[in-house]
Amino acid sequence: MAVLIDGKALAAKVKAEVRLEVDALRAQGVEPGLAVVIVGDDPASRIYVNAKKKACEACNIRSFEYALPAGTAEGDLLALVAKLNADPQVSGILVQLPLPPQIDEGKVIAAVAPEKDVDAFHPVNVGRIMVGNYGFLPCTPAGCLELIDSAGVEIAGKRCVVIGRSNIVGKPMAMLLLHRHGTVTVCHSRTQNLAEIARGADILVAAVGKARFVTAEMVKEGAAVIDVGMNREDGKLCGDVDFEAVALKAGYITPVPGGVGPMTIAMLMKNTLRAAKGCVR
Repeated sequence: MAVLIDGKALAAKVKAEVRLEVDALRAQGVEPGLAVVIVGDDPASRIYVNAKKKACEACNIRSFEYALPAGTAEGDLLALVAKLNADPQVSGILVQLPLPPQIDEGKVIAAVAPEKDVDAFHPVNVGRIMVGNYGFLPCTPAGCLELIDSAGVEIAGKRCVVIGRSNIVGKPMAMLLLHRHGTVTVCHSRTQNLAEIARGADILVAAVGKARFVTAEMVKEGAAVIDVGMNREDGKLCGDVDFEAVALKAGYITPVPGGVGPMTIAMLMKNTLRAAKGCVR
């Protein structure tokens, strides 16, 4: 039976550490602040924004929320981002995705000042991740790394397989594993013999967005399995991994919920702290 990697417990530890550093900054007269912009009334986005606000409270980080109507014009959103870029009270800016169809997500991401881009989506920060000289790590891949490390799983020299090639998770996850000297394969919808490739992984990261996509037959005995998926099946949350079956075969596994999700928000707090430290200099 696999060892359960508890994301809730690890996230609580990370947030407690962030809180200590935030309190120290406040003693120097610097108040870290996170501005979150949400456009429209997508229920999932609202849940995420509320969770981020709660995390800010736990970490003693000031939280600024800007809730805009679904019909907001692209120019108005860009003007708000420019205002937040110039606001010294705002250490980090997060524009909740997805955005309504009339707004170009690429333009909005590029408009956020790189030094306040706590999601690490700006092309400048993406490039820094590519070369290994980064200030921010994208929150979900960073959380995955922390989970792997917390289990004592060595990455260097191991075969790592990432299922999914999104700009938010799959691609940066592959780069971070590569920077840690893993031998990385990225699988996607056009990959041939995907199950066979996955079976060769010492570390398997599932970020494909399909409920229970990864079955026990796709997992190597003793592998570390990190489930990034957040799907709804019969009204319940489940991941990209068939947890019950895979847990009998893997060496380590993250649950859904309670695995990667809490760590994503904890790493956002860590990035906001890093951004605020930049204001100290």
